[in-house]
Amino acid sequence: MSKSATIQKLTTIYDIHPKHHVAVDCSIFGYEQGELKLLLYPRSFEPAKGNWSLMGGFVKIDESMEEAARRVLLQTTGLHDLFLEQAAAFSQPDRDPGARVISMTFVALIRIDKHDKELVRESGAQWWPVTKLPKLIFDHQSMIENALSLLQQKASINLIGRELLPDRFTLMQLKNLYEAIFQRSFDPGNFRKKILSLEMLERLNEKNTTESKKGAFYYQFKTVDFGIRSERIIKFP
Repeated sequence: MSKSATIQKLTTIYDIHPKHHVAVDCSIFGYEQGELKLLLYPRSFEPAKGNWSLMGGFVKIDESMEEAARRVLLQTTGLHDLFLEQAAAFSQPDRDPGARVISMTFVALIRIDKHDKELVRESGAQWWPVTKLPKLIFDHQSMIENALSLLQQKASINLIGRELLPDRFTLMQLKNLYEAIFQRSFDPGNFRKKILSLEMLERLNEKNTTESKKGAFYYQFKTVDFGIRSERIIKFP
């Protein structure tokens, strides 16, 4: 067999197509002091070294995209078993000036008070309010806007808070979280009525006396997973 025939025989469809890098970028949301925040870090390599970026990395040959995202989260925050959901793929040919990189974005929700602060410091990462984000690399601003829209959609059809609030909280604190997510205010009475009608919270026999002289009862999420509801909690968009 000639050399050319051997080469032709060994060539497959996988050989003739260009190879691409595959990455994951994670919009890691937390909630603190009445603000929805996002964990960002200064990129540690070129291009755009030192500029603010979402937490992310390349997918290894022996892992799925979700496994890569969970690895990034564990290395960054020290936490596992977090809420994580695939958001969207970003694949514009020129999105990364360094190479042809296709990135799958993920949304993660964490309790800021439970993450490993030392790991965050080591990476140079910081929590930024979503309303005061710095200039970001490449298309990461679009990634964040997509992630926030996904979070708002989820919060409109299912009660968000289990992953972001303390184990016990007041209805006012839950309302403040929703206002931070949607970036608009809600009528206290209507919000309270709607939330309690869902029957997803359990009232505790303890009060927070810092919100009013009378005090406000603490609540916690019931252990039952109610899943996605057929009716919307909040009208969105």
